[in-house]
Amino acid sequence: MRPILDHPLWVLLITFSVLSAAVSLGAALRRIEVKRNPQSTADASIVQNATLTLLALMIGFTFSMSINRYDQRKLYEEAEANAIGTEYLRADLLPTAYATATKLNLKKYLQYRIAEYQALAPSDIQKLDIELERQQNLLWTTVLPALKEHQTPIHALVAAGMNDVINSASYTQAAWLNRIPAPAWALLFIIAIFASIAVGFSANSFKANRTLFLSIPLVVSVSFFLIADIDGPRHGIIKVLPVNLIGLDLQLNKP
Repeated sequence: MRPILDHPLWVLLITFSVLSAAVSLGAALRRIEVKRNPQSTADASIVQNATLTLLALMIGFTFSMSINRYDQRKLYEEAEANAIGTEYLRADLLPTAYATATKLNLKKYLQYRIAEYQALAPSDIQKLDIELERQQNLLWTTVLPALKEHQTPIHALVAAGMNDVINSASYTQAAWLNRIPAPAWALLFIIAIFASIAVGFSANSFKANRTLFLSIPLVVSVSFFLIADIDGPRHGIIKVLPVNLIGLDLQLNKP
């Protein structure tokens, strides 16, 4: 299910197709049931209202989950830019040779972090993850000799800042992996299918008002699309852009 959820447009198309079929199935079941027992469909609206209410609550709850995760990713992007910018300034506390090397490595590291945010292909992401780990080791080994030579509170501040730079990337990665669980999506789809069947089963004139009844699958599908779009960190329309990292890169590379 996860590869589908990574592409919101697939979620829209698949959801609309499945739910439209579910509405048609409900209408077909109603025709069969009316022929067998004309009075058995009188209470169908109760089931319809209950399932639609439950579906609305689930959509609202899941939408809230996706918004919280989106906000978290934005906060970590901002925090990461602040950590790199602060450490760049603290590098001046090191001896000149170490300070120059540290600043140069921080600029290179910043470029990799921006590329990580913008990468889409799994192969590119895997390569960037490997390079990111190498760059983090390089950052630490660059300042480590100076910290060993000068074990002072000021140099400890530089060490703490480098830890923040490395840790901020880990926090960002964890936030990107923190997605709406697949079982929650599965439950949402199941409820939507049953709600669509109930809508079709409650329709007195489905053939005459087919477009009207299919508007419900459309609205639900658009809701699912929006949730998947916000929840996905890379694909889709709404995603976290490295605006703070790009701004920092422009600032550090001013002529």
